[in-house]
Amino acid sequence: MKMIEIDNLVKRYVDFLAINHLNMNVEKGDILGLLGPNGSGKSTTINCILSLLSYDRGEIKIFGEKMGPEKYGIKQKIGVVPQEIAVFDELNVRDNIDYYCGLYINDKTIRRQHVDEVIELVGLEDFCKFLPKQLSGGLKRRLNIACGIVHKPELIFLDEPTVAVDPQSRNKILESIKELNRQGATIVYTTHYMEEVEILCNRIVIIDQGQVIAEGSKEELKNMVRSSEKVVVEVPEIQQHQLTELSKLPGILEISYDELHLVVYTEELRISMLPLLSYFEAQNIPYANLITEEATLNDVFLEITGKELRD
Repeated sequence: MKMIEIDNLVKRYVDFLAINHLNMNVEKGDILGLLGPNGSGKSTTINCILSLLSYDRGEIKIFGEKMGPEKYGIKQKIGVVPQEIAVFDELNVRDNIDYYCGLYINDKTIRRQHVDEVIELVGLEDFCKFLPKQLSGGLKRRLNIACGIVHKPELIFLDEPTVAVDPQSRNKILESIKELNRQGATIVYTTHYMEEVEILCNRIVIIDQGQVIAEGSKEELKNMVRSSEKVVVEVPEIQQHQLTELSKLPGILEISYDELHLVVYTEELRISMLPLLSYFEAQNIPYANLITEEATLNDVFLEITGKELRD
């Protein structure tokens, strides 16, 4: 079942084309990582999906129905956790969560059960009576998530939920997201932390200039880059002509050097490693701490967009 279907979406701001004939689907049970450089159109796409923005062309369906501003039945089954903390300063943790739950659920018994369960899920049991100003940044993030998901939505949008949080809170948040997915929620996840995408997401969509430019599993995306493996080695000094000669060795696709680290991108290590080390020896090039690595999602992102995710 397709939870979200986007067909030929176009959004313009006067002369600026923010979304350029974008097509994208989200399947039931996905944790979809939605990635893109700053200004790529991620936020605009999400706002169009949620009918927070009008658009110029295309169609958006959620749960198989056409989405629109008045589709309250659809919206009731959606949870949104914004990057900004969206809680009431004058309400304590439990009352904040209860308030947001009450927007969807009138029955007090059911509401109390939902509130108890989400407090346990995000690990706020010891902070129920705390006001938001008394919480650390990580605990506020957990409260923000609890408020957005307490009504047990089928589809959840999480926008940078781990920005500027401590490692303990980040781990708890990631575990909570996994558990929500195990319980049946479909999740659309945006982040600037590629390692979180590696841990969480079964599908990834990369957007740039308002278009989907790559999508698939992390394994499928890694297979798209020219190099499947790379070698990183500390080389204190090397001449330009030597870098040129190294780039012509068998199996080597590309070389970069930053005055200490030599990075060699290769199709296959077993083909290029021996010629590489033999060249170092023949040219009396000192080296240390040679590390081999597989291609990462960050390599994929950089090659496809020409930018680092956190730029």
